[in-house]
Amino acid sequence: MTKFHFLVLIGMANFLWIFLCYVFILKSDTVEGFDVRKHLSTVTSYAVGKELANDGFVSSSIPNGCTPIHLNLVARHGTRSPTKKRIRELDRLASHLEDLVNDAKDAAGKGKLSLERIPAWIQGWQSPWKGRKRGGELISKGEDELYNLGIRLRERFGDLFSEEYHPDVYTIKATQVPRASASAVAFGMGLFAERGNLGPGKHRAFSVISESRASDLLLRFFDTCETYKQYRKNQEPTVLKLKEPILNQISSALVSRYQLNFTTQDAASLWFLCKQEASLLEVTDQACGLFTPSEVSLLEWTDDLEVFMLKGYGKSVNYRMGLPLLRDVVDSMEQAIKAKEEHHVAGTFEKARLRFAHAETVVPFSCLLGIFLEGDELARLKHEKALELPPKPPQKRNWRGSVVAPFAGNNMLVLYNCPTKQTSKYYVQVMHNEVPIPLPGCDGSDFCSFEIFKEKIVSPHLQHNYNSVCSAKLEEPETLSFSTNSAI
Repeated sequence: MTKFHFLVLIGMANFLWIFLCYVFILKSDTVEGFDVRKHLSTVTSYAVGKELANDGFVSSSIPNGCTPIHLNLVARHGTRSPTKKRIRELDRLASHLEDLVNDAKDAAGKGKLSLERIPAWIQGWQSPWKGRKRGGELISKGEDELYNLGIRLRERFGDLFSEEYHPDVYTIKATQVPRASASAVAFGMGLFAERGNLGPGKHRAFSVISESRASDLLLRFFDTCETYKQYRKNQEPTVLKLKEPILNQISSALVSRYQLNFTTQDAASLWFLCKQEASLLEVTDQACGLFTPSEVSLLEWTDDLEVFMLKGYGKSVNYRMGLPLLRDVVDSMEQAIKAKEEHHVAGTFEKARLRFAHAETVVPFSCLLGIFLEGDELARLKHEKALELPPKPPQKRNWRGSVVAPFAGNNMLVLYNCPTKQTSKYYVQVMHNEVPIPLPGCDGSDFCSFEIFKEKIVSPHLQHNYNSVCSAKLEEPETLSFSTNSAI
């Protein structure tokens, strides 16, 4: 071999080494760049959901001379612990994982498989909530989410929240469920921080109003609407059937990957565990580490389908049952306009109506506003036509539970007085998770006149009412279709 050939071989070897390093780095970046915490559907923490909501939409510039005179807030409770039912599911998972590991050890003893593929954390795993008899309560992370939201709102809308507290000026409502009322308290502590004389933090007492679950038409309409309850009962098997092929596919992949005989129920429970660990405990290398990024995206999509079909645009009763809430929001703005026009004295009229409830409240209300719609979907809804289901990954979609209703997810409607505007004196800006959001009914703007807001967004819904919607006989189930190339 000549010296020339030797140098060529060395050069080729160096090139191959550099190329392999590049491929490895590229692959590593792809995996490391995937943050499972951004793919947890409605179990997503507020900070992550808020970040995802900022998708590059350029919000309207509020004209000079416009001042906010009233604010409506509809918020979900903050991050909570698993419910009792889910805690029992995780206990069953722990027991079954132990059986699977023991079976694998028996097989390994007979030389039929190796234990090397079994993740170390699975062996001896116990649920972090083992032994808990109660669940579903607001946790400290959820308290922080609402407390800091209250602080930010006061800083952002200083003029609105500058008055001395009175329960008729700043109305705070919550459902009777403890995590919702606790969220209202945490929010109020942030909103009114250092406005009182209680303790070193100078807190003050404030009122939180709750209705009975049996009669709460404003915030728990999903509990009182018989038509909806029947629809949900009928539709849940359909949702499970849509999820089934994905769970079958992923459970088979898990069996092959880890040499444990996972069932589809195991796959579903491990995905639930992944969401709880990642969102509540900031642990992403155990249950979440079992799934590939593409599998996580598919599992997230199945959760988003469920939210769409059972809480969102999948059926009109899902959101029309929320009409009492929409009316309450509009009424509050009309009262604020009346107070402004009649020059009511400060402290004698409401400046904010603040509500704390659930995903089953926030999602229907978002649909009543028409947000997260794409293309001609608004026109289809006006003509009572069913929408296609959100497209399957890797196709992009607007409808993502992590944005639509993360923990502490919220809609804000801010009413502005704009005396210098020629066409109208009063305007509404809509924000979702504190970020201005385009409204199809307002020509894709987040800021439009109160008259247009009522005409284009509110009025089409008012041909219906809660009593007629919730006492209607269910029609034959609508056939929900996937967009092109999105079949399971």
